[in-house]
Amino acid sequence: MNVKNLIPLLFFFLISLTSAAQYKGQLRGMTVEQLLQQPLSGATVTLSPLKRTVVTDAEGLFRFTDIPVGTYSITISYAGFKEVVLENIQINSGKETVLTIPMDAVIKAETEVVLQVNSKKNKPLNEMNAVSARAFTVEETQKYAAAVNDPLRMAVAFPGVMAGDDGNNSIIIRGNSPVGLLWRMEGLDIPNPNHFAMPGNSGGGISILSAQVLANSDFVTAAFAAEYGNAVSGVFDLHLRKGNNEKREYSLQAGVLGLNASLEGPFSKKYKGSYLVNYRYSTLSLLTKMGVIDNNGITNFQDLSYNINLPAGRAGNFTLFGFNGRSDQLYEADKDSSKWESRSDRYSFNFFSHASMNGMTHTIKGNKWNLKTGIGLSSTRTGFKEQMFMDDLTKVPTWLDKYNTRKWVLNSTINYKFSKQLLLRAGIIGTLVKYTVNQSIPDHDGEPLKLRVNTEGNSSMQQAFAQAQFRPSEKITLQAGLHYLQVALNKSSAAEPRASVKWNINKRSGLAFGYGMHSQAQTWGLYFVQQEQPDGSII
Repeated sequence: MNVKNLIPLLFFFLISLTSAAQYKGQLRGMTVEQLLQQPLSGATVTLSPLKRTVVTDAEGLFRFTDIPVGTYSITISYAGFKEVVLENIQINSGKETVLTIPMDAVIKAETEVVLQVNSKKNKPLNEMNAVSARAFTVEETQKYAAAVNDPLRMAVAFPGVMAGDDGNNSIIIRGNSPVGLLWRMEGLDIPNPNHFAMPGNSGGGISILSAQVLANSDFVTAAFAAEYGNAVSGVFDLHLRKGNNEKREYSLQAGVLGLNASLEGPFSKKYKGSYLVNYRYSTLSLLTKMGVIDNNGITNFQDLSYNINLPAGRAGNFTLFGFNGRSDQLYEADKDSSKWESRSDRYSFNFFSHASMNGMTHTIKGNKWNLKTGIGLSSTRTGFKEQMFMDDLTKVPTWLDKYNTRKWVLNSTINYKFSKQLLLRAGIIGTLVKYTVNQSIPDHDGEPLKLRVNTEGNSSMQQAFAQAQFRPSEKITLQAGLHYLQVALNKSSAAEPRASVKWNINKRSGLAFGYGMHSQAQTWGLYFVQQEQPDGSII
């Protein structure tokens, strides 16, 4: 037989082998009680459509192995708790899928009555959020049109939310300013986690946080739970994924935005602690380093995120987490005046925006309570320098901004479960701030810069909250709470009542009413802005 005739046969043979081979993955996780996060032993977990069933062990753990790659759903049932159904769980080849599944206790259980409630996909993780709140998954940030793994861009698809500008990811919630958004991570207030962010804003160009490190989180748009303060429009309550505590895994992704590399795994075979580290580098920066494109005016960014889980037995559980992002843009105007078509062609600028947050949390649990305490140090550095070419090609400064803040944050929250019907959550939040603000702007183009703001100092902010939840029946949930906010800089304070009522009409329908007062401290630089009046006075 001619060798050339063997090539097509060999080709079809290899294709048949490839199509016959099935890539497989693993799914494992833990079932916990929703409020106190206590493990639930003996829960029944069913994987569909394979119809495999396992029972959680003494630590609430379950595992499915050799699962063909694809999309699945699981059903978890446990005596005295509502049945939970999770859909659209993606199983990937060569990477374990690890879940933590909270279950809600049944208020009244009778011997001859079986209660089955299908879990809503967007039910908020924080059970104290009864109104205008929903959970979002990492898969949603990857699948929503134009979301590009960014929670802010994804949120534009939700009711009451719209984009503030096509050029960045700032969002407007129910007509409020984008400034009124609160960011939290692992229970701690964090600075704006976006590249190319401006002082006081809540958005930027693109999220610092990679989808590789995020877990399912909450997005709240009104009538916040009492624990959320210093915000008037919305809350992103972010949670980080724990690294694989059984085997080491690597991931490398290349996309339009950047190169993404992650590493996760256990510290040892016996110790159940884990680490997860992710690093991203801008694609445009990489192309400029390779000389493929000109670096003039290119947006550059890089970031590092991590989450380290350190269980300590009876002493509780410790986590170390954080993110560090750097972004900048440099543009040099052409010195050839014959190419200037408008006045804007004369301007050069240098902009940078850096943000970081590094924190530690400790959680300890009892039979009816748990206490979570966290401490974090955050930093933001933003600067903008603009210059203009004059007719004689000399450069004249036209704008100069420097804005630096450093914050220490302490948060301690206790949850106490008096009974299946009555829950209490209370806590304190303390913030120490060191700030430096400088701004110089001329009155008119070509004139010398005039110093508008030049200040540095320290201040603090204190918050306290308490909220109770009472469930007289399976269908009715009542909540009431109070948040207190005090800003030392201008000696202002606010007491904010919060309340909500929710009625679950049936498995698919419900009716809720919420009320809340909300206030927010402004970005520190605004407190020092001065304006010169026509009579020469300063206000």
